[in-house]
Amino acid sequence: MFLEVESNPNFEGSYFVRFKELGSPRLLTYVKSYERASRGEWCHVTGWCDDLDQPLCPAYAQKVEDSGAGTTFIIFGGNWGIRLKPESAAGEWSLYNAEQWGEGYLSIGEERDLRFA
Repeated sequence: MFLEVESNPNFEGSYFVRFKELGSPRLLTYVKSYERASRGEWCHVTGWCDDLDQPLCPAYAQKVEDSGAGTTFIIFGGNWGIRLKPESAAGEWSLYNAEQWGEGYLSIGEERDLRFA
């Protein structure tokens, strides 16, 4: 699996990484994020792409080998990464909503922190 995310309005960094896949990717709807709360918070997740008229695209979880942790789940979406918002957040997906944030991708070690479609 190759993952490339260019620097963009959703995510300021850029990535080009390679992982060894362990199975097929699965469509994802929620991820438990520890970014803003040490106990974690459930967040909606979507892929984000460079189509200005329709930037939303599916987000997936792909189980991969991880040299440091054994296995992990890579959470990925479009060529502009993924976008998250807390489960309790209202409103449409937007780059301008302060309750939302973008990531190039996430690495989640535990399947219990994922909710699949």
